[in-house]
Amino acid sequence: VQLVESGGGSVQAGGSLRLSCAFSGYTYSGHCMGWFRQAPGKEREGVAAIDTGDGSTYYLNSVEGRFTISHDNAKNTLYLQMNSLKPEDTAIYYCAAAAVPGQCNVWTRELTYKYWGPGTQVTVS
Repeated sequence: VQLVESGGGSVQAGGSLRLSCAFSGYTYSGHCMGWFRQAPGKEREGVAAIDTGDGSTYYLNSVEGRFTISHDNAKNTLYLQMNSLKPEDTAIYYCAAAAVPGQCNVWTRELTYKYWGPGTQVTVS
């Protein structure tokens, strides 16, 4: 299984970015997929997750209403649309995928996910 993020970059506050996570070798049905981020000097935190079975989505409080997670089965891609970006959103963003279905109830736990991408830098100034 491989996950590779793209779409990161530098943007001014108030701007938007869309992150993509292309995955291969991964078969899923009802699995939880998510986005995490790690800012300098801080622990990695869950940003958003989606239950690929029923489409339920989950968000960190501070990004709710600004970020949207989605996935495209046909393109084997997970997305994170980020609007109204703030300097505090600056971090390395990682996509992650669970190995077994039905774990989005604990979506903020890193141990929920077996597969991780290498990360993409997002800088908001």
